[in-house]
Amino acid sequence: MTTYLDYNATAPVLPEVADLVFKLMVEEYGNAGSRTHSFGATAKQAVEKARRQIADVVNADKSEVIFTSGATESNNIAILGLKEYAEKNNKKHIITTAIEHKAVLEPIEHLAKQGFEVTYIKPDTSGVIDVESIGKALREDTVLVSVMHINNETGCIQPIEVICNLLKEHDAYLHVDAAQSFGKLSNELASNRIDFVSASGHKLYAPKGVGALITRKRGFLKAPLRPVYFGGGQEKGLRPGTLPVQLIAGFGLACEMAQKNSAHWQKHCSTIKEKFLTLISELGGKVIGENTSPFVANFYIPGVNSEATMVMLKDVIAVSNGSACTSSSYQPSHVLTAMGLSEDEIAGSIRVSWSHMTDEVPFDAIEDKLRMLI
Repeated sequence: MTTYLDYNATAPVLPEVADLVFKLMVEEYGNAGSRTHSFGATAKQAVEKARRQIADVVNADKSEVIFTSGATESNNIAILGLKEYAEKNNKKHIITTAIEHKAVLEPIEHLAKQGFEVTYIKPDTSGVIDVESIGKALREDTVLVSVMHINNETGCIQPIEVICNLLKEHDAYLHVDAAQSFGKLSNELASNRIDFVSASGHKLYAPKGVGALITRKRGFLKAPLRPVYFGGGQEKGLRPGTLPVQLIAGFGLACEMAQKNSAHWQKHCSTIKEKFLTLISELGGKVIGENTSPFVANFYIPGVNSEATMVMLKDVIAVSNGSACTSSSYQPSHVLTAMGLSEDEIAGSIRVSWSHMTDEVPFDAIEDKLRMLI
């Protein structure tokens, strides 16, 4: 049986979460917007409970949680939603990194086509951004700084706390794409200097199709976001559409369970990572990136192509050689390219990712298969 090791792409749903989702689909299936009967009231209670559970992950107020379909939509709202404010106040400069997810880079590119200026900060081969580069790029008209917390391809953890300190004296809005860290490595996300946090349910053992955007207030002032589409006025007018109560409740429960079990999950996953790093070293491979998450490793073995590796391993482990969201493009990874890796290193890179639900990894079988390629 093939062992699933592509958790950075998506994760299975926790059994407790699946049970709750099923119950809300077939028994308590009311619309949270229905005000005339108990089904609607029960649904609304489930949504508000989840709002609190999600807010607790980053020490936010539940009123600051906006439900979305996932981090991609959250990113779009955080970025495109600032357009009107930026134009009105003549603040049309954005700082981001060259290693962001396409769900951040493409909305920013859309604004660039409409007259915004964008500064892209590149990392070195460590995959970690130099915060001083952000400081040097800051301008009076900088409206937004957008930095991913944990990279989906390399697992490199960006110094969010240092970036928050850098921006204490600047009024630019700070957006963090936390799809890979929300509920897993959340401590730095609790900073009040982070204005927007994007999260996805399916990265945290909840169903696909639900996410959140945390929109922190500055004092008593709401962030000047505007909706990017319209129709219904749900979620304080920022994200219209009937709320998927069952998915939202599932996401909330997953967040609560992550809060309770985070330390144990990290310890288990760190043990798996140590074994992977030992195996990679014994095979003469090299790990890509530094300061990486305990849930992932990206590596290459000199002279071995990633496509050949995945074919060889397909009956042993399920892995990836890039982001699942862009895998159909067959383009070299923009993340690894921005890090300055060689063509051979990029062509050979493999991402393995796991979770606390990963019981056994067939390390001996992986080694046997890879040695056939060396």
